[in-house]
Amino acid sequence: MIIRLIFSLFLIPFISWGQLPKVSSGKVERINFASQYVSPRNVDVWLPEGYSPNKKYSVLYMHDGQMLYDPEMTWNHQAWDVDDTMAKLIKEKTVQNVIVVGIWNDQKLRHSDYFPQKPFETLTQAQKDTVRRQLRTAGRAENFNPNSDNYLKFLVKELKPYIDKKYAVHKDRKHTFVAGSSMGGLISLYAICEYPDIFGGAACISTHWPGTFTLKNNPFPEAMLTYFENNIPGSRNHLLYFDTGDQTLDAMYPVIQKKADQIMQKAGYSDQQWKTLYFPGEDHSEKAWSKRLYQPLQFLLAAQKINNHQK
Repeated sequence: MIIRLIFSLFLIPFISWGQLPKVSSGKVERINFASQYVSPRNVDVWLPEGYSPNKKYSVLYMHDGQMLYDPEMTWNHQAWDVDDTMAKLIKEKTVQNVIVVGIWNDQKLRHSDYFPQKPFETLTQAQKDTVRRQLRTAGRAENFNPNSDNYLKFLVKELKPYIDKKYAVHKDRKHTFVAGSSMGGLISLYAICEYPDIFGGAACISTHWPGTFTLKNNPFPEAMLTYFENNIPGSRNHLLYFDTGDQTLDAMYPVIQKKADQIMQKAGYSDQQWKTLYFPGEDHSEKAWSKRLYQPLQFLLAAQKINNHQK
């Protein structure tokens, strides 16, 4: 207990000896990270086969870290299989050398950690109450308040400096990326808008634009789009990837995604800097995201793009 308290007070991450996900290639190192901004959580760092401290690696930060590698350890027995896809792309030399930092969510606090805070704060009190009521009805939060600004502080001010120090990585923007799906896609977009000097690219997969679980009488999507238009990072220095299916929860997304695409075009993003893909027939699941994961990885991490982007 005393040792745990000391770690917490001094914000020192420590290795957790719990069960690690099985990976087909490379290895996973686990850190149990105590933060002053969010609840303590595991961080599973995937290192590719042949990882060497004598090389330099890009860094991809991914949310919902417990869902990334091993379906035997997930609640729905599905996983992104990030290790399989990334190892294949690295072997083919279609992406740069990269490590993946998988940040576990806190299941009870996931929605508040990932819900973009500043757009929510632009809502009227009545609109906030509507969002809270919709989330309460869906069983997601009894007394909802976003905590995403603190979540991003944890990511940028605590976790990234730790990763930069512990691993052989490039520390600059053009080698630092963030990705996630659903609410993880929403917080990835929020991250690159809030910290455009930190993140050079974001993959927003099946982005949960509604924030709640209905489009009816929901004020949040327009608030989020307005925030995005006012805070979109500069096209010269950033890469943005979006996609969506059209089944299950993804059925709500295409109509909003097309509005986001218009914002991208208005901001001057070209095909080299931005990609939105639509996947008719695909649903809202790790199985679906695993099938197309190579798309955002190749787009963000393409070797020639990393070398040429942001000169």
